[in-house]
Amino acid sequence: MPQEIIVYTDYVCPFCLLAEEAIAQATEGLDVEIRWRPFELRPAPVPTLKVEDPYLPQVWRESVYPMAEKLGVPIKLPNISPQPRTDKAFEVFAMAEEHGLGHAYSMAALRAFFQQERDIGDPEVLADIGESVGLERQAVLDALAQGRYREQHQAAQRHAVEEARIQSVPTLIIDGEVIQGVPDPAALKRYLMERA
Repeated sequence: MPQEIIVYTDYVCPFCLLAEEAIAQATEGLDVEIRWRPFELRPAPVPTLKVEDPYLPQVWRESVYPMAEKLGVPIKLPNISPQPRTDKAFEVFAMAEEHGLGHAYSMAALRAFFQQERDIGDPEVLADIGESVGLERQAVLDALAQGRYREQHQAAQRHAVEEARIQSVPTLIIDGEVIQGVPDPAALKRYLMERA
């Protein structure tokens, strides 16, 4: 049976894209299943971040870009301000999960925002992302318009906050052990092999 890594993520967190690369490096050749779980950092009505505020450029300059370079991940601070909310993106994630496409969709959403500077709060963009991983484009637009997965996402968000007690992303959970932030690939590989 594969080991399971649960990754709590938000698609507007650059460290979540970097964590995926670290996990990919650490799990190469191992029997591991990665399960993504939503955690909105700034659910409505909390204001989202703005590129023109000093905070974002500083965090990127001091932390994101150096780590991305070390891991070999192309990434850029998207020039979308304010940053999009991710509730709709996570509604499409719930749909993707039903079709066994949760991992592919999460990766596509992170790359769309941090490598292609696409507005992942826009239903048309989300339909494009869904279609790119195998969902039917119109079905994604219909599901968003009807709010078909809204309650499912809200329940997942409540679970992350109230039961899993997630406070930051990325947060990895392996056999009940909690790892916050981007793991070191070599250290994570050792950790997984010790538990295999």
